[in-house]
Amino acid sequence: MANTHTPDIVYTKVDEAPELASASLLPIIRSFASAAGISVGTKDISLAGRILAAFPEHLTESQRISDDLAELGQLVKTPEANVVKLPNISASVQQLVAAVKELQGQGYAIPDYPETPASDAEHEVRARYDALKGSAVNPVLREGNSDRRAARAVKAFAQANPHRMGDWSKDSKTRVASMSGGDFRSNETSATLTDAATATIIHVAPDGTETVLKDAVSYPAGTVVDATYMSARALDAFLHEEIDKTKAEGTLFSLHLKATMMKVSDPILFGHAVKAFLAPVFEAHGEELAALGVNPNSGLGDLLARVKDAPEIVAAIDKVMATRPPLYMVDSDRGITNLHVSSDVIVDASMPALIRAGGKGWGPDGKEHDANCIIPDDSYAPVYDETIKYFKETGKLDPATAGTVQNIGLMAQKAEEYGSHPTTFEIPADGVVKMVLDDGTVLHQHTVEAGDIWRAASARRAPIEDWVQLAIDRQRAEGCEAIFWLDETRAHDAELIKYVRPILKAKGVADKFKIMAPRQATRATFETIRAGKTSIAITGNVLRDYLTDLFPILELATSAKMLSIVKLMQGGGLFETGAGGSAPKHVQQLQAENHLRWDSLGEFCALGESFKFLADARDNAKARVLGEAVETATQGVLDHDRSPGRKVGQPDNRDSHYWFARYWAEALATQRGDTELAAHFDPVAKALAEKEATILAELHAGRGKPVDQGGYYHPDAAKTDAIMRPSATLNAIIG
Repeated sequence: MANTHTPDIVYTKVDEAPELASASLLPIIRSFASAAGISVGTKDISLAGRILAAFPEHLTESQRISDDLAELGQLVKTPEANVVKLPNISASVQQLVAAVKELQGQGYAIPDYPETPASDAEHEVRARYDALKGSAVNPVLREGNSDRRAARAVKAFAQANPHRMGDWSKDSKTRVASMSGGDFRSNETSATLTDAATATIIHVAPDGTETVLKDAVSYPAGTVVDATYMSARALDAFLHEEIDKTKAEGTLFSLHLKATMMKVSDPILFGHAVKAFLAPVFEAHGEELAALGVNPNSGLGDLLARVKDAPEIVAAIDKVMATRPPLYMVDSDRGITNLHVSSDVIVDASMPALIRAGGKGWGPDGKEHDANCIIPDDSYAPVYDETIKYFKETGKLDPATAGTVQNIGLMAQKAEEYGSHPTTFEIPADGVVKMVLDDGTVLHQHTVEAGDIWRAASARRAPIEDWVQLAIDRQRAEGCEAIFWLDETRAHDAELIKYVRPILKAKGVADKFKIMAPRQATRATFETIRAGKTSIAITGNVLRDYLTDLFPILELATSAKMLSIVKLMQGGGLFETGAGGSAPKHVQQLQAENHLRWDSLGEFCALGESFKFLADARDNAKARVLGEAVETATQGVLDHDRSPGRKVGQPDNRDSHYWFARYWAEALATQRGDTELAAHFDPVAKALAEKEATILAELHAGRGKPVDQGGYYHPDAAKTDAIMRPSATLNAIIG
């Protein structure tokens, strides 16, 4: 993609709260950037945009849109890439179906999502939709490894203004429960390929019948290839046992999965939990439930909606629920439980929130209680288990004195995309699953039963080597503790260690790093930050996701304020705006009260890095001036407490954007490095200051009243613009 056709900076169009915020912030960014001759374009990677791009033949000419995700996927493989990526919806089936319904209601003649495809045509439609689910965006764009850390200004502010932490009791009953066998961790096998190979995944039935599950899976030489499975029988036994234990302990039953990122495997695990919790109902009314279209993977909410006109089943459910332990709640006031929707409780957000609260979760009575935290697979459950044990022993962390944890994460080229891609399967029948290479070598083989979940994943040599080098560079810059979170007793990690140790030795830095299993690394890291020091966690893809929520939520109260830099392997840059998700509850509050509490601090941090990267990549001095001024403005927002409040009547996202623009203009007007930019922004800064009262009054007009965006997943641009840019005075000054 040539420079002439590519904006200097590409800003992604996404969903929910961050996209609402963009409607207010992006015009400011474009205005300021244009003064330096820098273009800022957009690419649509929203769920609605991805759906429409997938079905062009169903749309009119005027409705068709380009496949922006595919175009971005090509751009990030070039040195010209400079992408600011906001959080997008990692869609569950429920969200996908809701988005399809909304688009159809707006006149887009796209097909229904076929839950049970019966024809070749329906299977083809289902395949297109399935490609949009879960973390579909991230593997396409992440052509580099992750460098996530708290910006210095953000960390300093958090220490000066510590958030509230719940108290931990040594007698807390809160604990983590995971499987002791039969899970992905215990069944994993791993191998590193000497030569490039193409693999076929085959299911062999007891009678010898072979079924190809996936063919033509290509791996370059040096790829670490894993395979494993979870026993459905062992999972069910574990869930039934933990339901009984939770009841006896008098705690909340809480299930913590990642049904968005692990879009194939974890909704199935979720369905097993729903079925186990209501086992007597499924045993007594299985045929009737099936006839009503009940799929436990869709959750308790969908089940209750389908049986509402079947009083006998409703009564049976009520009877069973009365005998079960109370459920951890998503929304006690509305009766939304942990088991209602698979995407409502995401482990990397839900566990840190519970830990921050002193091990407490909300129960159906609207009060906080200790909880049994069910994380079936034991691969990473020990991180949360050790965290809880540590805080029971030592008490809560003090954000005012705590150090910080940075993360270097292996994720480039779909590294460790567990359970979310086309090599994960729910096994249809007993037999053996084999991964066979093109030369006939059986790389992996597992004996399985019907209903087991089998998966393969990989990490390529180039991303692994890049990841280790990135860790070396970051440790050299910080001069602090650095730990590779790798367990030599786990098959996959053992193969990664075979790469890590020789590289560290060859670079002469082996003494600067430790290699520790996640449980031990968790405790060591907490001891380090409790002493006020910095630690670098060097992890694989999943732990990157988990730890860049866990530690920031404890340190900063949120993960949305993290600096997230992806140094793309071909020389470009991808700047992610933190790990705060797409915040659907923020949208609900805006719609009800015209108050958006989304904090754009992550966007500010990413923007500053994007400008500075552009300065280096294009030798653009003006871009550097803009980037340094962004940092000054961000500091101003923090120092003067201009971030959004949670409640209507307090300043919100739009107010913070006004202050950001004002501080940014003032920084540019007073800097001495570029007199042309200073002259341009001097009248802007003065006008923003002089019109402060008018602008704030215009921003606050209509607050507290419902607003209509014209759509949730695919809002009307004009309506959204009117909501998010209500100050004519500010708009005129920005231009």
